[in-house]
Amino acid sequence: MEKTNKKNYCVILAGGRGQRLWPVSREQRPKQFLDLFGTGRTLLQSTFDRFERLLPIENIYICTCAEYHDLVREQLPEIADCNIIVEPIHRNTAPSVAWASMRIHHIDPKANIIVSPSDQLVLNESSFAHSIDVGLGYVSENHVLLAMGVKPTRPEPGYGYIQLGDLSCKPDVYQVKSFTEKPERDFARVFMDSGEFYWNTGIFISSAYHMLDTFEHVFPPVLRGLRYDVKEYTPEEELKYVEENYSRYPNLSLDYAILEQSENNVFVMKCDFGWADLGTWHSIYEVMHKVNDDNVVMDSEVILEGCKNNIIKLPKGKLGVFNGLEGYIVAEEDGVLLICKKSDNSSMVKKYVNEVRIKYGDEFV
Repeated sequence: MEKTNKKNYCVILAGGRGQRLWPVSREQRPKQFLDLFGTGRTLLQSTFDRFERLLPIENIYICTCAEYHDLVREQLPEIADCNIIVEPIHRNTAPSVAWASMRIHHIDPKANIIVSPSDQLVLNESSFAHSIDVGLGYVSENHVLLAMGVKPTRPEPGYGYIQLGDLSCKPDVYQVKSFTEKPERDFARVFMDSGEFYWNTGIFISSAYHMLDTFEHVFPPVLRGLRYDVKEYTPEEELKYVEENYSRYPNLSLDYAILEQSENNVFVMKCDFGWADLGTWHSIYEVMHKVNDDNVVMDSEVILEGCKNNIIKLPKGKLGVFNGLEGYIVAEEDGVLLICKKSDNSSMVKKYVNEVRIKYGDEFV
């Protein structure tokens, strides 16, 4: 892939709250800003590194919210201020990508855009680079939205599932037949066994022009004024327009806007680059290297005796000694210790977050 290709851009999404990895992920510093695995780089920095190897640095944009702007600046000082898209009010991923697409299209009407979450694990970087290169080539020749899909390895209820439709003119690229977000485990097993469904990675590729057209169908009144009524505008005028109109956006995820709302020209490409979403303790447990008796110890000092199938994350300077523990999450951070059964039901941890907020306020959230 030619890094010098100036028409290829990337938008990294870094505005999430990360509640399902509480108490390690907190509202003041959610998971994308954490070095979960002791590598010396946070999830956001690792995602940036992945794309900085493929694209000019000036073509990489970060979408976040106002409370995380300083964290982005701190962790990615090489990114220019104009490449940080800061939501004036918190919405969801689709509105922020719509705004980023507008800015990129204004800079280069022939641009292609890769949209990526900031909290994912990619094990095979060379295969990832190849998939991105193929995807960019495909959207350069076809007016489509292209999702990156990976083959399920387990009936994971915490992921989205894309059903493959008709094969396109290119091998491994299929029209999207249906999309199911976070199905029950029994349905997830049926999906996996059928061979017709792939996990949605949340990584999408499209031309900027086609991306904007898609959002105009999802959000009819919002973008049209700036895109068509004002041919030339300054960055200050753009910010003013967004501040005045951003509240009109619905709270809509990018996955829903693209995969469920778009009626035509949505495709999925089969990929194999060792992917995992790091959204829940259960999903991290499934993809991490296991030590004795299928325990996952995340950059923590522990002594384990008679323990099986646990995931443990402790702060630096803390030692944990465990005996006879089986099938639990043990996570401690900043005055909060969570010990609960390891489950694939991510709503359980979010329930505890809500209960803590009601009983003790925001200090421990």
